[in-house]
Amino acid sequence: MTEQEPVNLHDLLLIRHKEKTWKKGAYLFQEGDKANEIYYIKSGKVRIGKITPDGREITFRIVNAEDFISEVRLFCTLSTYTVHAKAIEDCECAIIHKDDLEENLLINPGLSAEFMKMMGIHHQKTHSKFRDLILHGKKGALYSTLIRMTNSYGIKTDNGIIIDLSLTNQELANFCGMSREVVNRLLGALKKDGVISIADGNIIIHDLQFLKDEIHCENCPVDICRID
Repeated sequence: MTEQEPVNLHDLLLIRHKEKTWKKGAYLFQEGDKANEIYYIKSGKVRIGKITPDGREITFRIVNAEDFISEVRLFCTLSTYTVHAKAIEDCECAIIHKDDLEENLLINPGLSAEFMKMMGIHHQKTHSKFRDLILHGKKGALYSTLIRMTNSYGIKTDNGIIIDLSLTNQELANFCGMSREVVNRLLGALKKDGVISIADGNIIIHDLQFLKDEIHCENCPVDICRID
């Protein structure tokens, strides 16, 4: 009996697919579009978000190069996207149709298991974000977002952890589901207490443990406590 080659998610790219590019600011898909494709980001960054009934924009995560966007419901009748995907950099994607994906997952148990693991991690990330928002309110939403950003984009230096992702206060507010004014006030308090500072448009975390203590951090695995 021959030993089988190990399976990983990049084997999804062996499935028939098409490739497409988008300019910064363009939508890969919007809420209400038919959810019949998954995307592999070959280059660039994509923001996954939603517009609330009162017109506010909420950002759920940022998808980076070599990651997948899979907002489809498999093995069921065709549904629609409940979120939108917007390019925040020029990006290139490989696109796999839902029917082709389902066919290959049925005949490849190893690939199916890897895909289920990826979806499970995405669900855990979403659950933990909503948990922090519900249990700790606006302050907890901001603090947990900053912690997740250090895990996703943090660079350790002698002066603290630099979050290597340039965001306006409004964009940061979109991650937290609150207004820019509230984020400004909370950031101001953190700067006053020396917990953070801002240099060249990047947030520097000087006291990560303070943020964790304030939200009673459960020290989730780093692959769950992320914004990407």
